[in-house]
Amino acid sequence: MYNQHLVLGEWRFKACDESGWSEARVPGTVHSDLLRNEKISDPFYGTNEHDLQWIDKKDWEYQTVFNLAEDWKRCRHIELVFDGLDTYADVYVNEQHVLSTDNMFRAWSVDIGEFIVPGENTLRVRFRSPIAEDLPKLEKLGYPLPATNDQSELGGLGDRKVSVFARKAPYHYGWDWGPRFVTSGIWREVRLNGWSGPRLTDLFIRQDKVTAKEAKLTAVVEIESDAAWQGTLEVAADGRTWAKEVALTPGRQTLELAAELAEPRLWWCRGLGEPNRYAFTTSLREGGETVSSRRVTTGLRDIRLVRQRDDAGTSFLFELNGVPVFIKGANHIPNDSFSPEVTAERYRHEIASAAESNMNMLRVWGGGIYEEEVFYELCDEYGLLVWQDFMFACSMYPGDDAFLNSVAAEAEYNVKRLRNHPCIALWCGNNEIDSAWAHFEEEGGWGWKKDYTAEQRSKIWADYEAIFHRILPEAVERWSGGIAYWPSSPLRELTGDERQHATKVTGEGDIHYWGVWHAVEPFSNYNERIGRFMSEYGFQSFPELSTVLKYATEEQLELESEVMLAHQKNGRGNQLIKEYMEQYLPVPRDFKAFLYMSQVLQAEAIQTAIEAHRRNKPYCMGTLYWQMNDCWPVASWAGMDYYGRWKALQYVVRRSFGEIMLSIDGGIEAGDGRGPGEEARAEARAEANTGAGTETDMGASTGKGIVTVHLVSDRREPLHARLRLELFDFGGRSLGEHTREVTLPADAAQVVYTAPAAELLNGHDPRSVVLLATVEQENDGERVVLARRPHYFASFRDIELPSAKVIVEEMPGSGGSAFKLSTDALARQVWLHAEEEGMFTDNFFDLIPGQPVTVEFRRRGGLGGEAFVAGSPGSLSVSTMRDYTAQ
Repeated sequence: MYNQHLVLGEWRFKACDESGWSEARVPGTVHSDLLRNEKISDPFYGTNEHDLQWIDKKDWEYQTVFNLAEDWKRCRHIELVFDGLDTYADVYVNEQHVLSTDNMFRAWSVDIGEFIVPGENTLRVRFRSPIAEDLPKLEKLGYPLPATNDQSELGGLGDRKVSVFARKAPYHYGWDWGPRFVTSGIWREVRLNGWSGPRLTDLFIRQDKVTAKEAKLTAVVEIESDAAWQGTLEVAADGRTWAKEVALTPGRQTLELAAELAEPRLWWCRGLGEPNRYAFTTSLREGGETVSSRRVTTGLRDIRLVRQRDDAGTSFLFELNGVPVFIKGANHIPNDSFSPEVTAERYRHEIASAAESNMNMLRVWGGGIYEEEVFYELCDEYGLLVWQDFMFACSMYPGDDAFLNSVAAEAEYNVKRLRNHPCIALWCGNNEIDSAWAHFEEEGGWGWKKDYTAEQRSKIWADYEAIFHRILPEAVERWSGGIAYWPSSPLRELTGDERQHATKVTGEGDIHYWGVWHAVEPFSNYNERIGRFMSEYGFQSFPELSTVLKYATEEQLELESEVMLAHQKNGRGNQLIKEYMEQYLPVPRDFKAFLYMSQVLQAEAIQTAIEAHRRNKPYCMGTLYWQMNDCWPVASWAGMDYYGRWKALQYVVRRSFGEIMLSIDGGIEAGDGRGPGEEARAEARAEANTGAGTETDMGASTGKGIVTVHLVSDRREPLHARLRLELFDFGGRSLGEHTREVTLPADAAQVVYTAPAAELLNGHDPRSVVLLATVEQENDGERVVLARRPHYFASFRDIELPSAKVIVEEMPGSGGSAFKLSTDALARQVWLHAEEEGMFTDNFFDLIPGQPVTVEFRRRGGLGGEAFVAGSPGSLSVSTMRDYTAQ
């Protein structure tokens, strides 16, 4: 028995039609290597994206030389392994062709023992242009397939959209938040594995039954052996060992070994308990010595998607270890247009930001990549569930045998790769394709069907069903160990008729509601368009000024400048922000103020949605807004920009996803529910992705005249607390107070107070007062505030903000990391901006005189690997909405 391992480095690259080589980084991409060698300008700056579309039309070549010592001769097999090749590649070892690849989303391996020699060897990888490779496939098909987000025109291809033919990250071809950079490259690790005798190639800890009392497990072990072998198979975990004698035959085989743990430490998502994990080690042993071993870390849990008929339709909820979980989270996209550039620290920053924002799930959306191992390890560590899409989105796909076989191999590889991660809660076939095509609704969907003959429609739909109703569910059923499969998001139910498509809000399935934004509907519609699980909805904003200046100059800071439009991928996006702002917020004084106001506007929209969803549990049992992050600096739906800087949205999400949440509805005199003009709304609704209709009135507004206070708790025990409502003028003078004791059952949402607005106002001008609601408890004589929420009786546009002086005092003993903020007049949307990168424990909040707020700054990245560490923010600036308002 003998094993060797070598990671291959020291690469160089060039265009195939050139002779000069340049240094390359692997893992990496052609675009990144060109930038590092100063052969192109920063792809993210200005309009440089437009000038770099030539890159994907060329073939590229990577080469390395590696030396093998004499002892490699002892290995009977030498395997070359690529964890990821993007995408169409031919591989040569010492100029002998050994492998051709056509799928970015899987690993590739080949035995090269007969081609290598002791000493110096050459490995060359030639990448064929994905554009040149796939244009003939489009021509052969004879008609185009829908690919809404493929920015073919920017790529110089006119209307020839070829993204659907490549098993490659769809977002590389552009999206309505991302640029078009169709990459090539060795995007994951390359290594040599030398081996003889038997070796363990995979270990899966299948969780057959997991309860608090016991965990019944099966170690599913894949083994490759080059000869017959007899010995012992052992599995060890938590001080226990299970073993059996085995006899191997030459070739690949799968063995199973049962294991049990009494009273296991269960893995829980955030808010329910600790994300406990176990390390399992499997070994092949002979004569007391280990021949081969493999180790995995997993968490023991029982995760189910519960869909049961009820009076309102059919439930859609996740149950973890027998506990129904209200899902709080966001949609995740790749963190970079060039994904190998994402460091482990950047991944930790995102996952820790989600955890700090009180999330318990991220959805890995289907237009990106199956994420790096570190992403899932961090979700395991932080207790974040993962809704995992297969990588298909907003397009129809071909159904030839080569494509379907590639998809099947991709599905097997990724389901097996991720199945030990306790965070995986669901496998979803695709993003929005079922509702976009809407096969069983002649007038439904996005209008795609009208471009095809009846015969073409039948073929396109049959190809769809082959992938999403046969190949993918079979892979999940066979390889995942019991994780649920959902064919498309959104979907009502797989019925095979018009009841299947989630083209409107109903009482079953999951919902993508885009009436607000795409259909230009008012924010108040979030209170009406509520489904059983809200898996997508969103609203755009710009990043902060320091981020914008990374891609634009001061002279280009104008809403319709060429650069601003280049960094706004959603058609009318900039104008939509402006139209909504004119309805809901004061007029910003200039473009820099517009950036700030756009973030406040976005936060207000998503807060309205989240509160409506949470108020309606258990009817609604999940809310995943669009989107968590960005892949480049851009105006988008993200709550955290490309550089990881939290927008106003991320702070509002942190509050709105809190374990205890207050929400106040109604009593606004003007401006609530009036969206931009009806003409624009009607025009946009016709183009919107999902219908604006509704079949439920869950969460409908209680009306302007009545103030309704909702209390939501995710605690597993009843809540006993005091509700305090106090009315203040903008100078901080108390104008009246109402208190009452409230009791809320475990894991519940209910109305805890209602009153006419006039009664609460008691004759005071609704435009000059604020109602502060708090939920509090006594703890050892101390008043502990569990949640607080200001409420106004007039629209933001109708309130005249006073001039406020915000005082910032460093808290003694904090080492310069904590501050108390107070004010002499109402200060709306207080923005603390730090010199150092990091996040505050609160930001973009309203400050009332006499009601100080204490915040702590947490710097990004600590020496011990922590994501956030309390520290000094450096230079600290404070501004309020009035500072950005035109006077």
